[in-house]
Amino acid sequence: MQETNIRVIPSAHAIVGIAARGVPLLWTSGWDSTFQLLRLLLKHRLPVTPYYLEDPTRASTATERRSIQRITDALHERYPETRALLRPLQVFRVAELARDPEVGEALREVRSRVYIGSQYEWLALFCRQHGLDGIELSVHVDDKVQALLADKVESFETGGGYRSHRLGPGHAGSAEHTLFHHFGFPLFRIDKRQMQREAGEAGWDPIMDMTWFCHRPLNGKPCGACAPCVYTIEEGLAWRVPRSRRMLSFFYRKLALPLKPPLRAALASVRRR
Repeated sequence: MQETNIRVIPSAHAIVGIAARGVPLLWTSGWDSTFQLLRLLLKHRLPVTPYYLEDPTRASTATERRSIQRITDALHERYPETRALLRPLQVFRVAELARDPEVGEALREVRSRVYIGSQYEWLALFCRQHGLDGIELSVHVDDKVQALLADKVESFETGGGYRSHRLGPGHAGSAEHTLFHHFGFPLFRIDKRQMQREAGEAGWDPIMDMTWFCHRPLNGKPCGACAPCVYTIEEGLAWRVPRSRRMLSFFYRKLALPLKPPLRAALASVRRR
């Protein structure tokens, strides 16, 4: 499939005219960010500029890029108005992000209390490096980051006429503020099941079925054991993982997953010595 709606930008490129380009949205082809994309394009009729951070070390990168293109093509075919509203995908490479000691320390501080993925360091570095503020991140109910920030966000009305959330200014100086103050959280008060209901009512199921989430696909299908697969099952969308992999996931979640927190704590203790 030819990719016709993607533009790769080197990390040194200055981002200008964000407002003129539409609502900035981090889009991975996953369930949550695709749902927000559909909301913006089809419900609010707003132009959107999607951003993607490419990590070639992750096994799912090529699958995510193909899924993004499939969804883009399907949107253009089913909803021709999105040809004008959906701007070219802006692709940035994780390997080109300059490290920042303050951001790295903020991730370590948060991880001393709750484990969150390394992508939140990348995202904060990306926003700092390119002067981005207000880019939408699809954090939702049942997400670890949602629980981490639940008592630290405030609701606000966006320029597009819908409600979102952001980190309150009173938390400046905290590790959470360092990592997350750049973002808007439009899905902060809803969960995957609510997204599924809203998508079904709007007729978006064929598009949502094209979304991707697994970090370590096996033969082109979700593995059932990576973090996104586990979260997908636990958050009520187990049907998205093949039945045989769900059985594997059950034993993984019951036997192996409980061992991870004490192992991480032990490793962190060794590193501090």
